[in-house]
Amino acid sequence: MSSAVHSTEEYDMDIRSLSSSHRHPQDAPYVHKVGLPPKQNLFKEFKATVKETFFADDPLRSFKDQPRSKKFILGLQAIFPILEWGRSYSFAKFRGDLIAGLTIASLCIPQDIGYAKLANLDPQYGLYSSFVPPLIYAFMGSSRDIAIGPVAVVSLLLGTLLQSEIADPVANAAEYRRLAFTATFFAGITQVTLGFLRLGFLIDFLSHAAIVGFMGGAAITIALQQLKGFLGIKKFTKKTDIVSVMHSVFASAHHGWNWQTIVMGVSLLSFLLFAKYIGKKNKKLFWVPAIGPLISVILSTFFVFITRVDKDGVEIVKHIEKGINPSSVNQIYFSGDNLLKGVRIGIVAAMIALTEAIAIGRTFAAMKDYQLDGNKEMVALGTMNIVGSMTSCYVATGSFSRSAVNFMSGCQTAVSNIVMSIVVFLTLQFITPLFKYTPNAVLSAIIISAVIGLVDFDAAYLIWKIDKFDFVACMGAFFGVVFVSVEIGLLIAVSISFFKLLLQVTRPRTAILGNLPRTAVYRNILQYPEATKVPGVLIVRVDSAIYFSNSNYIKERILRWLIDEEELVNKSGQPKIQFLIVEMSPVTDIDTSGIHALEELYRSLQKREIQLILANPGPVVIDKLHASDFAQLIGEDKIFLTVANAVAACSPKLMVEQV
Repeated sequence: MSSAVHSTEEYDMDIRSLSSSHRHPQDAPYVHKVGLPPKQNLFKEFKATVKETFFADDPLRSFKDQPRSKKFILGLQAIFPILEWGRSYSFAKFRGDLIAGLTIASLCIPQDIGYAKLANLDPQYGLYSSFVPPLIYAFMGSSRDIAIGPVAVVSLLLGTLLQSEIADPVANAAEYRRLAFTATFFAGITQVTLGFLRLGFLIDFLSHAAIVGFMGGAAITIALQQLKGFLGIKKFTKKTDIVSVMHSVFASAHHGWNWQTIVMGVSLLSFLLFAKYIGKKNKKLFWVPAIGPLISVILSTFFVFITRVDKDGVEIVKHIEKGINPSSVNQIYFSGDNLLKGVRIGIVAAMIALTEAIAIGRTFAAMKDYQLDGNKEMVALGTMNIVGSMTSCYVATGSFSRSAVNFMSGCQTAVSNIVMSIVVFLTLQFITPLFKYTPNAVLSAIIISAVIGLVDFDAAYLIWKIDKFDFVACMGAFFGVVFVSVEIGLLIAVSISFFKLLLQVTRPRTAILGNLPRTAVYRNILQYPEATKVPGVLIVRVDSAIYFSNSNYIKERILRWLIDEEELVNKSGQPKIQFLIVEMSPVTDIDTSGIHALEELYRSLQKREIQLILANPGPVVIDKLHASDFAQLIGEDKIFLTVANAVAACSPKLMVEQV
């Protein structure tokens, strides 16, 4: 009996020494208190928040401590990066850029003619869009590898959205073009605004999985649209969904297909796919798939000119206007109903164009180990589209196929875009009449071979392996584009991305922690099955900031953990739960709703005679806990630096009661 009393007294001494260790360090190991951050000036705090949100890359760093003349030069270089890298430009670099520029020009000319048809515009408008925009980008862009021009997905998107406003692009060609230029102008305004206000993070709301699905669906849709030219069908549906397209194809099978067109299309597509295969098998032969489209155009045009199979129903381009871009400033709508239509279409096209261009730019920048300024890119892309809209261009952006060829051709700087632009200029001035007998079948074959690579099966499989919810987003966007329309697919992609974000914010993860044997480390018991729970103590970690959107859920989830644990304890006959430790290391912030939820949790635990203890709240969180008097409510001695410290303070009391 006396030994039990003696033991109890020892434990009482342990409790007193642990609870007041900061006052008597000689009696027990020192337990460091959770530090309060120094009070910050409100203006300085606001300034720091704004800087971190919008200027995380510190774009004005190079301007510090520089004379006014130097700042002016640095300002010009920030707007026109060519002034910076142009000083070290050499003939060796020009040689690489010349070869790359000529190579991508041979690829872009036939592609541009086909992509213009996707946008329901005359062929020359595709070429116009590879003349002016690349010149502007070469002076303002920060990517060394990106190749500028029309792309398949944006062309299809623009064509679909414009056609939803103007049903017949042929009968109302002038109005349709005006709306296209208006949409391009406001696409540029959107891009410049996002870049200037440093809102580039907005495009990150479209998740990678959603983009993979959207691009894959768009590729299938684009390929299906080419069946009109590939099979020689004259009457074809204006809808883009797979059901309508296949119905249109098979409905015209008996009388609408042209066998000469089919033979030509299949032959040319086989040639292009074989050229791609050669390029993949041997990287040194990258130029084979690059010049494949141009060779196929030359051969098929020459064949039609000699045989005159166009008289047997083979559809040909017929006419491409000669000469460089005419001005279109007076064709942009600045008032009326079409203004709002142009703004709406322009914003959608701008976001997709930006997403594709930034993704391409970052990919190649990582390969060559240089930094790409996303906000500068947006300003450059936006400026080129604004100028483009005034020079008869439609929305241009970075092309993945051309950029890949540009990269493999050994481009050194954006001068490759200037070389490409010069070649397009010469084509517009002198060569366009030669495209008169170019069959539509070859353009369809070129587009099909170009978009096949957009269906990324490996990426989709990887998404499935990593995150099933991401895979749902991917498939939702894919099937939305294929079975409904491009805009519905895009809407599904954005909606699922936002839903996932909201789900993660409103339903954050929580975990029960246990002690890893022979350590003072506490980890998730599901991740580490060998981790053991502390008798009488429930340790819960919250893996998110606590805001109004999730505070009630977190409180209820902790209480559910507690109820489940109490049931297990009652069944096993272990000591009842007397302490609930909330590990707050991952909690980066908390708002008034979050503090209110903690107060409710504290009161609920009091009724159960369970003590609430907090472990390792961060500087923002501890500051707000003190400001709201919550720290005083639960007691400052109930807030510990680590879970181990908190457990050490609780365990002796449990031992006393067990004795």
